[in-house]
Amino acid sequence: MADFKSGFVAIIGRPNVGKSTLLNNVLGEKISIISSKPQTTRNQIRGIFTNDEMQIIFIDTPGVHKPKHELGNFMNKQALNTLKEVDLVLLIVDATQPFGAGDAFLINYFKEIKTPSFLVFNKIDLIKNNEDLIKNVKAFNNEFKFNETYYISATKGENVGKLLEGISKYLETGPMYYPIDQKSDQPETFIMAEIIREKVLHLTHQEIPHSVSVVIERMVREKELLHIDATIYIERTSQKKIIIGKGGQMMKKIGTLARKEIAMLLGEKIYLELWVKVEPDWRNKKFHLQKMGYNLENK
Repeated sequence: MADFKSGFVAIIGRPNVGKSTLLNNVLGEKISIISSKPQTTRNQIRGIFTNDEMQIIFIDTPGVHKPKHELGNFMNKQALNTLKEVDLVLLIVDATQPFGAGDAFLINYFKEIKTPSFLVFNKIDLIKNNEDLIKNVKAFNNEFKFNETYYISATKGENVGKLLEGISKYLETGPMYYPIDQKSDQPETFIMAEIIREKVLHLTHQEIPHSVSVVIERMVREKELLHIDATIYIERTSQKKIIIGKGGQMMKKIGTLARKEIAMLLGEKIYLELWVKVEPDWRNKKFHLQKMGYNLENK
């Protein structure tokens, strides 16, 4: 263990480029939720990858975007502050999308830091025209000189191993910060709430992800059954009707899928009871944001 390496690596990028998918692929299990909709990651999520040679603590950040409310401001600040606090930054981009104004906006922050950074093109399995990809690579590198460039498919795991090898070269000799079998530093309640929120996003297509948040209100173990009470917060009564569904069918589907996954996560039988509460404009109210788990201090 004399040459054991460790360090902190930020995963950053625009919304819906596959940051959470990459993190989950590396860890081999779901730590950060995945959705087809942008802006699903709200808190920095530390995923921990450990093998015989190194330990990488990944910080998955919210997608940087033009904020429209207090929650959006919080998410941007959280993502951008990360750049200065880690050993390496991975800028994940969607290889199928051309370089745009949003990419230029994000890269401006890289120009203000000295942290080594990788440019990682994700979704290369969807590329049909290599000439377009080459133009894209040139556009990014003309804007900023990254230390290294990688081409991966986070969904299929293509070249993810090569990326990990590249990361190891930028880590210094250091301690094992977490036990070898630990995959995240988030509490179980946080991950459970994220699982429930993911099911809401997958099953309801009418509303944007930011209008939904989940809080685990109570966990009580009775004999061999763990009772979990969770509240789904939304902003409008119309959203409540969508989540409950006709005759409560949508709520039942959400609960069934979430219960199965949480039971697998905890390795025990659970009883999950869900409630829906309307909290108008909660994304702009700091009191409610803090209640829902967003640490707004010093951001």
